[in-house]
Amino acid sequence: MDWKEKYQNWLNYSELDESLKQDLQKHKDDEAKLEDAFYTSLEFGTAGMRGIIGAGTNRMNIYTVRQATEGLAMFIENQGEKLKDRGVAIAYDSRHMSKEFAVEAALTLAEHGIKAYVFEELRPTPELSFAVRHLKAAAGIMITASHNPPEYNGYKVYGADGGQLPPKEADELTTYVRSVEDILSIKAMDKEKALAEGLLKFIGKEVDKSYLEAVKTVTIDGDLTDRQGRELKIVFTPLHGTGQMLGQKALEQIGFKNVYFVEEQSKPDPDFTTVKSPNPEDPEAFELAIEKGTEVDADVLIATDPDADRLGVAVRTAKGHYEVLTGNQIAALMTEYIFKALSTKETLPKNSVMLKSIVSSNLPTAIGDKYGVKTIDVLTGFKFIAEKIKAFEADHSNVFMYGFEESYGYLIQPFVRDKDAIQALVMVAEMTAYFKEQGYSLFDTIHELYHEYGHYKEKTISVKMDGMEGTEKINEIMQTFRSKTPDKFGDIQVVKMEDFKTQTRQTGDTTETIDLPPANVLKYTLADSSWIAVRPSGTEPKIKFYLSACDDSGVAVTEKMEAFEEDIRSRVDF
Repeated sequence: MDWKEKYQNWLNYSELDESLKQDLQKHKDDEAKLEDAFYTSLEFGTAGMRGIIGAGTNRMNIYTVRQATEGLAMFIENQGEKLKDRGVAIAYDSRHMSKEFAVEAALTLAEHGIKAYVFEELRPTPELSFAVRHLKAAAGIMITASHNPPEYNGYKVYGADGGQLPPKEADELTTYVRSVEDILSIKAMDKEKALAEGLLKFIGKEVDKSYLEAVKTVTIDGDLTDRQGRELKIVFTPLHGTGQMLGQKALEQIGFKNVYFVEEQSKPDPDFTTVKSPNPEDPEAFELAIEKGTEVDADVLIATDPDADRLGVAVRTAKGHYEVLTGNQIAALMTEYIFKALSTKETLPKNSVMLKSIVSSNLPTAIGDKYGVKTIDVLTGFKFIAEKIKAFEADHSNVFMYGFEESYGYLIQPFVRDKDAIQALVMVAEMTAYFKEQGYSLFDTIHELYHEYGHYKEKTISVKMDGMEGTEKINEIMQTFRSKTPDKFGDIQVVKMEDFKTQTRQTGDTTETIDLPPANVLKYTLADSSWIAVRPSGTEPKIKFYLSACDDSGVAVTEKMEAFEEDIRSRVDF
């Protein structure tokens, strides 16, 4: 069917949800919008799906949620009754339609006789990951669009280990989801019937209690937090999302009493009224936190995104104002503190491993080397970190100590198998207290690390390309880079090219195989150890360019970064 036929099918469906019917009527004269809503099915990829809320096969609505859940039900059923009996944990964030989508997913599972454990109120993504393991569930569903604008929502699937599905299982699930063609005919059980038959159970406080008990293990030096708990001044904002309740309790239980909240952002708000984007990567998201920090003379400002899996930090500079750190800078500070504290206590295992993505900074690698911690690079996506943790536990080859991605995602203890901003919140508070006691701010400390290891500077250029034309443009850009390997960026020679899609690494005349799953990523290493990478986003209509420069001075590294960015912009029209 072409998009017009699909549109007519929805328009003629007598039982169409009333709000979606109104959405179709609203756009009945806007052919471009209708085409975009129906020209394709909302892509269900390795990270689930994400899209604009509304009517259409290319939108987030109860029917596309049912389709995804119908595929998940078939995926679970294919693995046998034992797995089916374990049920599915479901959580949701503060976005429009999140609770409705969560319940709709549960009632679709109920039609297959699969029990759903649904949180009674909004909860963070990391607690969903924890709940899957805690309840020994077969799978998990998180309804969230992370830090995207208010008009978006999304659907992420987790495996029985609490991690997002690895490639093989994700591909199998995707096949099931795509096999469901008539999405308007998918059945969802009546809610009262599902409750009566025990196929729908609401959960909350008991899981919260267990999760918070596990969060206590993140703390390395309890004596330090006791000493500094009333001295350190923290400003915390959940940016209208899910982080407030657990974040507040997590800080309180380890002794941090001097915590100030950005009241305007402490309550859930699906429109994220006070920010342009609820993204802790964006310095503008810290505007109210900076006002509060200035008022109370805070040592550190911390923000979590709507589903509380990502965390951003702003620190006070020598001049007294606040500066928002990059995800790589936060990771470097955590790396230094965690390994230093464990080494001081003589509790750092000899076979310790840090895991990070291939597009993250090499500064933490250098820090890890100093403390004898091996760094392993994995593909972008925290599921690859979770997969490695699972392998370490199976063969006892290594001990996971810390994992991160440059995109503001961190994991300290593996009772969660995804990014965990609540764990990171606790760790940022503890490390700030440690460096403060030593007479340093976090701003001082990152510059001390540059002095010791060299200056590192990273930047991500993210270009949004919506619709059919955007998809085609992204594919063209990747094909151009793949077919015409640049010989230099700026004035610095490319010495190594890695194509993770073909799993090949080219260094001069030598070709090697990359021992990682295939992924549509290109990475170029330069003669001075700087690097450039390019990849389409797995969850959004974006193409991303990752730039990393290193040099002996801040001035030199800034000049390199400017040259790299100018080079990228000369190659790509955006």
